[in-house]
Parts: sequence; structure tokens; C-alpha cells
Amino acid sequence: MGIIAIQYKSIADSPILIAMNREESLNRPFQPPRIQSGRPRVVCGIDRKTNGTWAGVNQHGMFAAVVNCNKRSVPYDPRSRGLLCKELLACRTAEEAIERAVRELETGCYAGGNFLCVDRTSGGVVYGGNEIDVEFLKPGLHILTAHRMDDREDPRQEFVRRLLTLHQIDTAVAFLAVASQTFSRKPDVNGKRGIIISDSDYGTICSMLVSLTEKTHRSIMQFANGSPNEKSYEDVSALLRQVLSTERSSQKKTQNKAAAEADAAHAPLAPQKKTQNKAAAEDT
Repeated sequence: MGIIAIQYKSIADSPILIAMNREESLNRPFQPPRIQSGRPRVVCGIDRKTNGTWAGVNQHGMFAAVVNCNKRSVPYDPRSRGLLCKELLACRTAEEAIERAVRELETGCYAGGNFLCVDRTSGGVVYGGNEIDVEFLKPGLHILTAHRMDDREDPRQEFVRRLLTLHQIDTAVAFLAVASQTFSRKPDVNGKRGIIISDSDYGTICSMLVSLTEKTHRSIMQFANGSPNEKSYEDVSALLRQVLSTERSSQKKTQNKAAAEADAAHAPLAPQKKTQNKAAAEDT
């Protein structure tokens, strides 16, 4: 399973803010976020059982994540949802990733999963449960679990929403501070009013906070390598910024190439003009 909070296009200094807890078998091995090989560049954690991922960001500034959900008819040997999530991070835009997710999920080869794909331009959730459906993001706060996004009947979603709206959140720093406390909150003695799941063999195994800003050097990624009520969030922003700077470098190279081609296109005019001037002088 898992739970995600998305603050989208409602805070000026950061159009995309994410907080996510991953919930899995406690003995399932995984690798914390690293920059993956290949293009586009991607920073994400890796599930060592399937080599897929549960969440990541690519060089184009597109975030993709998956949380498990129930599905009545599951194939005997389903393809890894994490592999699909990793493949979505190869897409340039959230729109392209959403279309790809729909095509894949319609094959029926997967167990249930809700996929979040979002960038600065657009975003949405692809529901991959009993029916394949897409719900696009509007500006504001959204919560996603195994149920539909912003499900008022989901007590965990409503609890997270209440905690995230108790304070005025008008900057990325404020969101990350409140989200880190919210997503590391343990249940009370009655097993309620908490976000952390801690059963004997299943529970919250890691947590991620992400801020994607217009300026690459201000983007933030923090990761708790374990349940965040036990493990502190570590700053891995350098990895995120390195990945995002790849896109800036690519854009700059494209601009320089275009400028060079434009200069080359005009270069033959100079010798031609000199020849004409020389001919005119000889005629004189």
C-alpha cells in the first residue's frame, strides 16, 4: 500500500510538493534513492526483489509513484507494478506517462495499483484497480491511498488532510516541515490517529519528501531509510539537483547548437560579398 500527499500548483515557490510513505513487507529489500544509469536521468529507490521502484523523479521534472490497491481479478503471475512505475519515469511528460500507464494497465497483466504522474504542466492519477480510470489534478492539496484520491470515506486520508491544513502552509519549507511530522506520526494507544503502520511483518518501511521548484538548485528531496518515526529524514537533494540539471544542460546545448547552425547558415554570405566587392573594384 502507501499514502501520498500532493500539494499542487498552490504554493508560489514550489509547484510540486510531495510526501509519501511506502508500506510493504518488513523483510522486502530495497535500495534508497540513487541516480540510475541510462537516459533520461532518474533518481529513485529500487525494490531489489523486482528491480522496480515505488517513486522517483526524472530529469524533465516529472514525478511518478505507485501505491497498491485492491483488485478482484489478479493474474496468476502479475508483472511488477514497480517496473511499470520505473518505465513511466522514462517519459518526458506526465501526460505521456499517464497515457503509457493506461495502455499497460489495460493489458490486465498487473495486480491493483494507483499511479501518480505529475509535472509542472499537468498531472493525474491512473487507477489500476477493478477499472482503469484517470483523474487529473487540480491546484491544491490531494491525498492518495489504495482508494481514490481525496476519498472522504478514507479515515487515513482525512486525518492527513486535517493535519496538513491545521497550519498555514505558504512555502515549500513550511510544507516539508509539517509533512515530516505528519508522515512520521505513530498511532495512539488505541491504534488510531496515526499514519505509521507497524504490524509484525508489514508496515511503513520508508518515507520520501520532495519539493520541485522552478529553480533547480532549490529543489529538495529528503528520505527516511526506514519508518520515519524511527529513522530521521536525510537530505539527498544533491542527487535530485544533479538529475534536474541534466535537463538544463541539455536545453543549453540545444540552444547553442541552434545558434551555431544559424551562424553557419549566414557564414557563406561574407565570402560572396567580398568576391562581389573585388569584382566591382576590377571593373573600375
